[in-house]
Amino acid sequence: MVMGVKTSDSLNAIKVLVDSFRVNLPLAKTIVSKIWSLALELGKRYGEGFRFKIMDFCGTHEWTITYFGIRSLMPPSIELVAGPGCPVCVTPSYFIEEAIKLALDGVTIYTYGDVYRLRSIRFVRGAGSLSDAKALGGDIRVVTNILDAANDAKSRGRDAVFMGIGFETVAPGYAQALNRGLIPNNLKILSLVKLTPPAMFYSIDVQKGDVIEPPIMGVIAPGHVSTITGAKAWAPVSESFRIPVVVSGFEPIDVLASIAEILKQLASGKAETVIEYTRAVTWQGDLKAQSLIANTFEIVDDAWRGIGFIPKSGLRIKDRYSKYDAFKVYGIKDLTPDSWRYDLTPGCRCADVIIGKIKPTQCPLFMKSCTPSTPVGPCMVSIEGTCSIWARFGAGGLANEIAKELGLL
Repeated sequence: MVMGVKTSDSLNAIKVLVDSFRVNLPLAKTIVSKIWSLALELGKRYGEGFRFKIMDFCGTHEWTITYFGIRSLMPPSIELVAGPGCPVCVTPSYFIEEAIKLALDGVTIYTYGDVYRLRSIRFVRGAGSLSDAKALGGDIRVVTNILDAANDAKSRGRDAVFMGIGFETVAPGYAQALNRGLIPNNLKILSLVKLTPPAMFYSIDVQKGDVIEPPIMGVIAPGHVSTITGAKAWAPVSESFRIPVVVSGFEPIDVLASIAEILKQLASGKAETVIEYTRAVTWQGDLKAQSLIANTFEIVDDAWRGIGFIPKSGLRIKDRYSKYDAFKVYGIKDLTPDSWRYDLTPGCRCADVIIGKIKPTQCPLFMKSCTPSTPVGPCMVSIEGTCSIWARFGAGGLANEIAKELGLL
């Protein structure tokens, strides 16, 4: 019972609220109309044929944009491109290879489901992924969080490693587990956490120097990450590149409103960082979580798969927790700019997809040798990968249906 309402009625009421938020056609039509009006205004200023590229920085945003057909609602001058929103996609092949070695040497590996299928560039004793290693006798266990790994490792007592992959969203959980002594002595953590603001700087800067493609002129910033970092993390992007940044929620209306805000700022000559996702994000973010991260990890220059090193873009465990650090305990050498090697399969253009230089359909492997059932590149493996999202939802009929409902087709 909720406020005198039967549970089934309450759930139905919640469903109605969610559905109306997702497919509120009158509101969507109003926002889309505003977007077209602003695009027309900007077109007069920048000239006919100019493209305004807006980059989203979260796999869930890209899912929303693709699944709900938001690109089909945009004026021809507005181009929505995906950025580095997938932590699995940017995990270097080298660390998958090291995990395979450990697994085949008898160490239990705890990992997320996406990482389990992630292909390495080099085979290790016949294994090109952790799923291959399991088939060869390795003990690989898929978990959804670090505490599941900790509890299982404690009950089994075997030497084990948890692959700590993710963005800022998961870092506080890893830190809390270490700070509270929840990690058993037989479990080590391979910290591969990536930081998103440096990747945002890198992606925008790379495209800024492109003589063919127009620069990124607005950013839809990640909502989940921003609950931890706060919107303040993106202010330097607005200040340095003079482009609008909007921290957005994940429903279609959120994304449409964020696009409209970006165009509104461009039309008025502003370049500010603002929060659309006010129901979850504040300017300062979660200060307790930020303190936990700072206490547990040190920031390092880090390698991104297919891209190379991005300054101050990774987290490694501090010496005070060295007995839980898989790098130190198992003698795993960290990558350096000299030791990193390009780690994508020949022909795979995941790196260009990740930084928004090309669309998945511009990769020669997309939906040919590289499909969701036979992934070649990391962008096709993870459910947050742009190629995977486009392959699963980009060719559906939902986009056209919504466009027709809004009177655009």
